[in-house]
Amino acid sequence: MFRKIFPAMFILAFLVTACDLHISLPITLTPGPTVIDEISVPLPDSAGPVDLSLAFGAGTLKLSPGASTLVSGAATYNIPDFKPTVTVNGSNVRIEQGNYKLTGIPDFSNIKNEWELQLGAAPLDLTIEAGAYTAEYEFGGLALTNLTVKDGASKVELAFSNPNQAEMGMLRYETGASNVTLSGLANANFAMLNFSGGAGNFTLDFSGEFKRDASVSVETGVSNMTLVIPAGVPAQLTVEGGLSNVSVPQGWAKNGNVYTQTGSGPALTILVEIGAGNLTVSR
Repeated sequence: MFRKIFPAMFILAFLVTACDLHISLPITLTPGPTVIDEISVPLPDSAGPVDLSLAFGAGTLKLSPGASTLVSGAATYNIPDFKPTVTVNGSNVRIEQGNYKLTGIPDFSNIKNEWELQLGAAPLDLTIEAGAYTAEYEFGGLALTNLTVKDGASKVELAFSNPNQAEMGMLRYETGASNVTLSGLANANFAMLNFSGGAGNFTLDFSGEFKRDASVSVETGVSNMTLVIPAGVPAQLTVEGGLSNVSVPQGWAKNGNVYTQTGSGPALTILVEIGAGNLTVSR
């Protein structure tokens, strides 16, 4: 692999030199003292769901239930420009990381940027926008009416360990070259799940208890995709795309590119479009 990458890098360097362009060499960000900001957002005076948006860059983000307010927790950082800001406009709440203006290729080895937040029980339309980061999300027991996550190169563990306390219309996840695991998805109580990813390792685990029929759309590039579908869940899986290996457990029936599992209760319908890679269905 490196033998293929090196010539490409050499050609790129040559073209840049020929165009008389300049590339900044890696720089070391100089951190300041570590700061811990307490974050506490009261519940807005609104009868409907709260639109809560979190905008996070590089670092570590942890979310869990348990707040007596809308949001509570802390942000820990050692670059002053990472200081988060909170904006409240009626039922719209946005918590955003400050922007650091880069002048070169940064070295993040000595940088700290961590958010650890708890969310309250109020109905939420939750949107998370993030960059290259690591995240742990526990959403079991919350009341999420919609959930959107958009991130870049990431390592994410997202779980619904307990049932969602609201009917979720849409669960949308968009990611790049990442390692992402979504578990307890039956507990999310969604009507529609849209997942799109680039190259990476992705797991969608539909354990938990379905309360209604659910539809899933998956689109990935070159990836390893795993679908965990418990036995007894009536499921139909349609696979479209390029060169991919599909593996299903015993008990599944195959008709062309459509795979089915019989069962009782709410039905799960899945469409997977995969560029190339492996698609594994397990229990």
